[in-house]
Amino acid sequence: MTYGREVIEKIFAEVLGAEDSLVRNQFISGTHALTVALFALLRPGDTMLAISGKPYDTLDEVIGIKENASSLKSFGINYKEISLKDNDFDIEKIENTLKKEKIKLIHIQRSKGYSTRDSIDIEKIAKVVTEIRKIDKDVIIFVDNCYCEFVERKTPLEVGADIIVGSLIKNLGGGIANNGAYIAGKEKYVNLAAERLTSPGQGKEVGPTLGANKIFLQGIYLAPSVVASSIKTAVFASKLLEKLGYKVSPRYNEKRTDIVQTIEFDTPEKLIKFCQGIQKGSAIDSNSIPEPWDMPGYTDKIIMASGSFTQGSSIEISCDGPIRKPYMAFLQGGITYEYGKIAVLEAIQNMEN
Repeated sequence: MTYGREVIEKIFAEVLGAEDSLVRNQFISGTHALTVALFALLRPGDTMLAISGKPYDTLDEVIGIKENASSLKSFGINYKEISLKDNDFDIEKIENTLKKEKIKLIHIQRSKGYSTRDSIDIEKIAKVVTEIRKIDKDVIIFVDNCYCEFVERKTPLEVGADIIVGSLIKNLGGGIANNGAYIAGKEKYVNLAAERLTSPGQGKEVGPTLGANKIFLQGIYLAPSVVASSIKTAVFASKLLEKLGYKVSPRYNEKRTDIVQTIEFDTPEKLIKFCQGIQKGSAIDSNSIPEPWDMPGYTDKIIMASGSFTQGSSIEISCDGPIRKPYMAFLQGGITYEYGKIAVLEAIQNMEN
């Protein structure tokens, strides 16, 4: 089992352009892996600077944006953020901040999360990394890579980032992995994360695989094809919904850096009906009707459709969104274009009825 684990982590490291990786089914979600990595790299008195605006909602209590006795803030770790400017990094503000004070870790979230901004492509990350390194060669550049794997040819590590984190129930799991996540990058940072996940002195050397080796390998083997199908589904949805008069992002002919397609509905009723339609067009639990509810880690009620063989899998076909203006749906998947297309058509029909 140890040998299998080591081989898998070598494969992930090679695929992601990393010195090392930590790929474990002990990670219960992408948020969990992000939390482990942040707590591993930051110490009391350190400052974390988010340069792509506020991170995804589930990190609010991790960071301490929303009060929690177990947050980074409660351990004396400081947090600052700089919003994007015209959907790009605000280089001037970033440079001024780095010159004025010592920053331990710079956080970048590639996917838009539940915001209205564009997702961040590799070209923009390469540019900002170059500017950051002119001022501080030691600051840790940390990238939330969820939803982005295999969409572009390069990874953030290949343009100078130090560490990236992602979930295996998204792109790299290929619709096969039923849980887990990865942390990849410089070996010294991966080792710190491993010791945070398990215990100091044991790190990567321990941890049961519980039969996950095979599904992790099958997942990454299938991932390129699955991601391609997800992008095709997103392009189809973007073109069709734009023709129906809805604001979409990205547009069907725009460059993509992740598998997420957003659609603005302007009313909560249409958002809810669209998500319910995706559920109706899904392979599993198509008879279920999702409703908005209070989910742990979120401020607003969330509606979430995911009729998937793997519980919680975003890559098979899923659609979710917060019940707040501008009432945006966030569509991800499907595992094949044919089934993704069926779900999108079902969602539109459900909404228009």
